[in-house]
Amino acid sequence: MKYPPPPHPSPSKPLFTPPPGACDAHVHVFGPSDLFPYHPGTTYKPVDAPKENLRALHGLLGFDRSVIVQATCHGTENAATLDAIATSNGRWRGVAIVDEDFSERDFETLHEGGIRGIRFSFARHLSGPPNFDRVHRIAEKIEGLGWHLVIYIEAEDIVEFNADLRKFKLPIVFDHMVRVKVVDGLHSEPFKLLLDFMRNEDVWVKISCAERLSQSGAPYDDVVPFAQAVIETNPERALWGTDWPHPNLWEGMPDDGNLVDLIPKYAPDPDIQKKLLVDNPASLYGFEDQ
Repeated sequence: MKYPPPPHPSPSKPLFTPPPGACDAHVHVFGPSDLFPYHPGTTYKPVDAPKENLRALHGLLGFDRSVIVQATCHGTENAATLDAIATSNGRWRGVAIVDEDFSERDFETLHEGGIRGIRFSFARHLSGPPNFDRVHRIAEKIEGLGWHLVIYIEAEDIVEFNADLRKFKLPIVFDHMVRVKVVDGLHSEPFKLLLDFMRNEDVWVKISCAERLSQSGAPYDDVVPFAQAVIETNPERALWGTDWPHPNLWEGMPDDGNLVDLIPKYAPDPDIQKKLLVDNPASLYGFEDQ
């Protein structure tokens, strides 16, 4: 069992002020484990990072909304995510992890609880290679809900499974810029393919995890050109998130205030900042329905 460190104990207040209604579109809640136990098969056991901590962080950072992404340490038991959403006065939405045993009523319950997508984690450090037959079988069950598929995949796998990824009827959200290898540059085959998806398909990309992608370390300036390229390719299909509390990051835990201060580097234009932080997540996750 692995025990990752806790998030940064005292993140700084960012210099950048997010616009009203700004959304952190990729966060997690962990536990508290006495109420929401971790899955017995989890490969890591994080320090508890409950909804109260998330709310306090966003108060500091200046975010009104968030999307809670179910993490693999809780498996398909989405109770901690649903509990957090239920206390948010409509300001939080969620992405669930499910399996093929979920019934139509199970999915309806998730939808009523604020879930708007399903996540499939194919990061090689957490799971095996992608199994898109399984993804298709589950996707068929949710076609009427207006949800999307969140795919956490490695850079090389977007190339290998290019054809499979184009067969889905539902929108796809790629987590963390498909963990593109910054050292390979903007013209690497996986990154060019990611941008091609954004031009030609109903595909969204999360600009997140600069702390994981960077080769130079804080302030992660080597990631900025990649984020800029994503936004320039399709500014209406880009999302941003902190990835708090940064699961499976074993060293160099980031200051979330510094991550927020990357936003004006990614998108200097206030109108594009509003698309990235307000309009796009509102459209995808249904915040405009409030």
